[in-house]
Amino acid sequence: MMNQYPLWKNIAIVVIILIGALYALPNIYDQDPSIEISAGRDRTVDQALFDQVKTHLDSNKVEYKKIQLLEKKIRIRFVTPDLQLKGQEALLSVLTEGYTQALTLLPDLPGWLLDLGAEPMYLGLDLRGGIHVLIDVDMDAAVKQAMERYTGDVRSFLRREKLRYVTVKQTAGGIEVKFKDEALRDKAEDELGNQFRDLTILTTDTADAFMVKLSLSEDEQRGVKKFALDQNITTLRNRVNALGVAEPIIQQQGDRRIVVQLPGAQDPGRIKDLLGATATLEYRLADTEHSVQDAVEGRVPAGSKLYRERDGTPVLLKKRVIVTGNQITDASSGLDQRSGSPAVFVNLDGQGARRMRNMTTENVGKPMAVVYIENKVLTKIVNGEPVKTKVNIEEVISIANILEPFGRRFQTTGLDSTEEAHDLALLLRSGALAAPIEIIEERTIGPSLGQDNIDQGFRSVVIGLVLVLIFMAFYYRVFGLVANVALVLNLVLIVAVLSILQATLTLPGIAGIVLTVGMAVDANVLIFERIREELRVGSTPQASIFAGYDKAMMTIIDANVTTLIAAVVLYAFGTGPIKGFAVTLAIGIVTSMFTAIIGSRALINLIYGGRKRVTSLAI
Repeated sequence: MMNQYPLWKNIAIVVIILIGALYALPNIYDQDPSIEISAGRDRTVDQALFDQVKTHLDSNKVEYKKIQLLEKKIRIRFVTPDLQLKGQEALLSVLTEGYTQALTLLPDLPGWLLDLGAEPMYLGLDLRGGIHVLIDVDMDAAVKQAMERYTGDVRSFLRREKLRYVTVKQTAGGIEVKFKDEALRDKAEDELGNQFRDLTILTTDTADAFMVKLSLSEDEQRGVKKFALDQNITTLRNRVNALGVAEPIIQQQGDRRIVVQLPGAQDPGRIKDLLGATATLEYRLADTEHSVQDAVEGRVPAGSKLYRERDGTPVLLKKRVIVTGNQITDASSGLDQRSGSPAVFVNLDGQGARRMRNMTTENVGKPMAVVYIENKVLTKIVNGEPVKTKVNIEEVISIANILEPFGRRFQTTGLDSTEEAHDLALLLRSGALAAPIEIIEERTIGPSLGQDNIDQGFRSVVIGLVLVLIFMAFYYRVFGLVANVALVLNLVLIVAVLSILQATLTLPGIAGIVLTVGMAVDANVLIFERIREELRVGSTPQASIFAGYDKAMMTIIDANVTTLIAAVVLYAFGTGPIKGFAVTLAIGIVTSMFTAIIGSRALINLIYGGRKRVTSLAI
């Protein structure tokens, strides 16, 4: 039969539409202002904390909609944002240091939808409200830090090669090495040139000394600055993830700036504290030659420094730093092949690898420690008022014996669990800011503005849809009604795909949906006009339907593929809002081809196809 799909194809179409409707459904539910409480490395979220939080909220008469104890977090839902802020203020006095409160918006979904993994699509900053922060990275400090590392490397290299120098000092232009003997200076110049190929080396003479001056080449400076920017972006992204913000946008702007957009974030003070905190990691040798107890009592030997582990145990370490977190290029967690215990595998850059190999070769069997250093701002309640204090944290997060010499790649063992290994790997990858940052711009977008944008965007989609529906129904009659059904299904499928992919919908994304509404009927218009042409030349209704869909197919595919290519190019080269527009446009093109060609054909087949004797078409 000419116009009839096989049963399996009809079933497949119905199944796709039902799945689309199911995963689009979460978007009709409201969102609750909520607080999520999570724990730091040395804290746990358990039933005792849950009971304490619940009791404290009840005693302070803070009304909440629902409180849940989930895996590693406590989630509290409120009816209004005012109650959410009241709850946050009340919890400041009960949550000790190491616990984090994240203010967010959570959809109020029924359990059966959550069990199916159905969630609403994310809303961007322009729709949901939130915080926009522009950060400047101190590139001069990044270059200075690189030169500090090179200064230590040059000094160690000269000592190791027994090239006697007068002084090695860092200057504004680079590193200056002074020698008494010209021949020794010339030899050092050759050796330094072979060892430090990334540095530019010049020689100068003075009345009483011969000098070698080393400076970063232009390419190396660009590399240092690029690494500092990329590392800071990674670090900030992992810090933001601790807030529970859905789909944060953290991206480069220009050569030295970073844009951070946090949709739904409602605590700008805490965001600034978190983003502005500086942290670094250092590898140091343990001082096994002196007494830790003497150091605790105040008699710290020269060349050493007293630290403490996370549990408070004192540890005496050498002052000299082997490598810092800035020199770590990658880290991953796994298991030690020898013992099967949790381990972290670390990769260093070239300079860090050389320093580590030299140090571990000389100290096999001795313990080495990983020190975590962070400056952050803590908020405490004093006399009923929140007071912010700056705290410097220096703690030994891992200490283990050096089993054998290693350089670029090595492993850290002695960890308590695979979870701790995973956390340490994450810390090593992105715990350090490669250069200081400064927040130079901050904007808070209120939820009322976001709601206005949502309402206006929704209104534009509805108006565009209604006008198209009226035109199609009036101009193409029954076929127009079929096209209208396909158009509505197309919108449902777009929302479903955005929800399944957990994509972020922005105002430009809504513009892409509005454009798709207009483009989606183009395919049906081409098909319907082709059917009319076939009827005018005397073809039968059944043959006209078949020819209309068959002959218009290539034209429809060509038109949509070219638009899809444009969407891909926009996504590849665009940023922020342009990407949002490209995503919804691309999804709309794919779903509209399904609904306009396959979906509408199935409905037309149902109405006119099969064994029906059709003498005329309502088109």
